[in-house]
Amino acid sequence: MAVNKLPSGAGLGLRRELLSELLARPDSVEFIELAPENWIKTSPRLSRQLAELSEQLPVTCHGLSLSLGSPDPLDFELLAATRAFLDRHQVSYYTEHLSYCSAGGHFYDLAPLPFTQQAANYVAERIATVQEYLGRRIGVENISYYATCGQNLEDAIDEAEFLRAVTQQADCDLLLDVNNVHVNGINHGYDSAAFIAKLAGAPVRYLHVAGHYDEGPGLKIDTHGSAVIDPVWQLLDQTYSQFGPLPTLLERDFNIPPLAQLSGELAEIRRLQNNSHHTAEPA
Repeated sequence: MAVNKLPSGAGLGLRRELLSELLARPDSVEFIELAPENWIKTSPRLSRQLAELSEQLPVTCHGLSLSLGSPDPLDFELLAATRAFLDRHQVSYYTEHLSYCSAGGHFYDLAPLPFTQQAANYVAERIATVQEYLGRRIGVENISYYATCGQNLEDAIDEAEFLRAVTQQADCDLLLDVNNVHVNGINHGYDSAAFIAKLAGAPVRYLHVAGHYDEGPGLKIDTHGSAVIDPVWQLLDQTYSQFGPLPTLLERDFNIPPLAQLSGELAEIRRLQNNSHHTAEPA
């Protein structure tokens, strides 16, 4: 199984609103990330533009609908299309959400898994199957969630232990979404910095950072629709200190400003990476 080479530096999620600007200024980012499901069957014009951009920048992919934790069978038709897309565009790395979005049909939202050893065993086996089929090592992302399940089950474990168990058993990587840690910490009343500290030694190779919406003092909604806030920048700085200046993707899915406005956040990622005091090698 191939271990894909990740790009370095600061990347940006590719949205069609940004495509023309990125083609004109590919040096504004070190890499781009896209959801393959949104591009596999796109128009010939957009396909040509993506091919042009992928010749100038490394491309990573972040899947939306593989539904790794679903009770439904894995979608091998989607996996076949995904592998062909990854190969065609020489994608450097592929990740998916550690969640599920289908059960007898898709429901277009990311549902959390119960944090139990049984669930870890189940999803790890499916991740291993996906890696074998795709012929490459993948990463799975910690999601934001607004309800929990399984805490009272006999084999319940905490979320950090669950993430470590899944990645160890599947022999895959962890895509650590720093904003999701902050959002979950507020919504579920735990210390976000302590959560990241508990992941020491986990196979974290890639990071996401984003903004969110404040629904109220104790409720944050993970929208990717605003600028990154100071507490999330502080968590990102801690993450670099713990794991090293890993490649970091800025997500912006709604209220998308011009590329020049996003460049300030990309510059902050690079500043924190360059100032990282991490001394040990990343896991």
